Amino acid sequence: MNISKHEQRVLHVLAQGGAIHYERAKNGKIRKIICFTRDGHVLTDCTMNIFQRLRKRRFVRSENSKPYRVTRLGIVCVRSQADNR
Repeated sequence: MNISKHEQRVLHVLAQGGAIHYERAKNGKIRKIICFTRDGHVLTDCTMNIFQRLRKRRFVRSENSKPYRVTRLGIVCVRSQADNR
């Protein structure tokens, strides 16, 4: 599946334990998102456009109004990367 470099980066962070926190507007639509790594840092590559594409492809999902996490399909589709800590 074709996944852009920025989508890969976001999925990789989520696969390592990160989460996408969101705020809803009064009409129920998501108006603001913030992607946190597992260490608590903010990932600036996660824009609303990338988030919408990941949701549309069902790579991320939220359950019971919790932050968005990567799905099994998202983990399968992300390419492995070296974790240079």
